[in-house]
Amino acid sequence: MNASPHTLSANTPSTSSDLFDQSALCELAQRLVDAAKRAGADAADAVAVRSVSQSVEVRDGRVEESERSESDDVGLRVLVGRRQAVVSTNDIHGDNAAQLAERAVAMARVAPDDKYVGLADPALLARDFPDLDLLDSAVPTTAELERRAIAAEAAALAVKGVSKSGSASASSGIGGMVLVTSTGFHGSYLRSSHGVSMTAIVGDGTTMERDYDYSSAPHAADLDSPDKVGRTAGERAVARANPRKVATCKVPVLFDPRVAGSLISHLINAANGASIARKTSFLKDRLGERLFDNDIRIIDDPLRKRGLRSQTFDAEGVAVERRAIVEDGVLTTWLLDSATARELGLSTTGHAHRGVSSSPSPGPYNLHLEGGTVTPAELMSDIKEGFYVTDLIGSGVNGVTGDYSRGAAGFWIENGECTYAVSEVTIAGHLIEMYKHLSAANDLEFRHGTNAPTLRIEGLTIAGR
Repeated sequence: MNASPHTLSANTPSTSSDLFDQSALCELAQRLVDAAKRAGADAADAVAVRSVSQSVEVRDGRVEESERSESDDVGLRVLVGRRQAVVSTNDIHGDNAAQLAERAVAMARVAPDDKYVGLADPALLARDFPDLDLLDSAVPTTAELERRAIAAEAAALAVKGVSKSGSASASSGIGGMVLVTSTGFHGSYLRSSHGVSMTAIVGDGTTMERDYDYSSAPHAADLDSPDKVGRTAGERAVARANPRKVATCKVPVLFDPRVAGSLISHLINAANGASIARKTSFLKDRLGERLFDNDIRIIDDPLRKRGLRSQTFDAEGVAVERRAIVEDGVLTTWLLDSATARELGLSTTGHAHRGVSSSPSPGPYNLHLEGGTVTPAELMSDIKEGFYVTDLIGSGVNGVTGDYSRGAAGFWIENGECTYAVSEVTIAGHLIEMYKHLSAANDLEFRHGTNAPTLRIEGLTIAGR
């Protein structure tokens, strides 16, 4: 049972040094857990989440929008027997910790029984916290963000054929979590984030086409330069000018790396333990089965240094580890938190995620499909007619049945080469069959939370004119 967020006066950090100091949040989380035990909870945990963000958006060389936000939010989960409740707040002073804990315990006492709820097994809790180099201590000024965005836009507009800017933006932020449990776990982490993006437009009116590029990283030093982001956005937009439609057919389809990761996300969503427990996944009976060719490996790595989703423990305090979700083509595991693991008769895989107003649920960290041995050009070379997808539209994927149908744009392949731009088509298939006929190029880069190289899938239906 969840309570609506309880909002009091904001209590946000005001200086750069405050942003990196989580000691007050740690003390606050401990006070909440102690108060819950005094109020009659059998067990409790508290999470405190810090969120700081600033962003600038420019168009035609002028700032259109500039935003900054800071917040500290806290959630308390209490268990009374097999009953559970969650409450949250953004500020606690004096006796409010006790009042919040009493409210949570009262809610738990009237909640329905759930035989699967409970804190994580203490034997599984993290004890080592390696440095993953997630925090960039240099916080950019608003002026620096403006400079990055303006530089990206200028680079895009300098590309011949670009007619206007769809806007450029730059952002930075700091996010982190503190977790304290009544079983004695204390853990915290902070990570920074930086981003720059650009959308470029060619043509006008009904002939207008647009494309984009962006870069994101925990450290500003790892970002692509604003010039590169802008230039790439401009070149992509120009390449999409004057698209054609194609006739309905069944051909090989290549997925550009910026959209190939979506195929991995569909698999991971279906391998989520919550979906398996509800029997709402097309993978529900396929654990241990070969879904891909022998050379396909899909890795979830929460311990990658400077990873966008890296952390050393999950939202229940369980130690995390690098895992092969798919090994030699075989689906090896579900993604589990403690509750879904109990329901399925398994052990948690350390994939619990949680917001302050919700109980834990499973989710991935840094995902990637390992690259193959051939170049993208070699992967395409034997295709007489095919489709190279650079953009996907809509969310027509049925996680229960595995049916796949999405709007797409990209380039038509003839005799092993991309020829002309294509838009307003739909690609369709079934994910199980798609995975069976998937092969990978060697151009994997770690740019996003989910990464994949150029991927080829045989025999997808292209619905065109």
